[in-house]
Amino acid sequence: MSDARTREENAIVTEISPRSVADTVTLLSSTVRAKGMKLFAVIDQRAEARGVGLDLRETTLVVFGSPAAGTPVMVASPLSALDLPLKVLVWADGDTTKVSYESPGAIAARHNLSPVLASRLAGIHGLTDAGVRADTSG
Repeated sequence: MSDARTREENAIVTEISPRSVADTVTLLSSTVRAKGMKLFAVIDQRAEARGVGLDLRETTLVVFGSPAAGTPVMVASPLSALDLPLKVLVWADGDTTKVSYESPGAIAARHNLSPVLASRLAGIHGLTDAGVRADTSG
């Protein structure tokens, strides 16, 4: 486990990014694509809140996955489709950018996945690590 990764209640994993929310979302999105996964959606929840006259800290949800990896999980446990594709929340906590997602172990446990199927979800750790650790020296 990364030193900057923390486990929180309900098996939520949070990492600290050295970048702004926007730059972290951009890097995470490009990392998803570079790893051959599908970027299903990037939802700027702050912009949506502003659209209805409300204020929200910078909050962006990145939805991504691999149909080749996720489909066998959903075949084995149809309700796992409620958790797939995977989601990463990039959000501002004061001056700190945080990257949060549900632990793949928690998802696997909730759906009684075999170790082989559970391993299809575990790549999210490396993906987020790559997204928050890439060189920031410019």
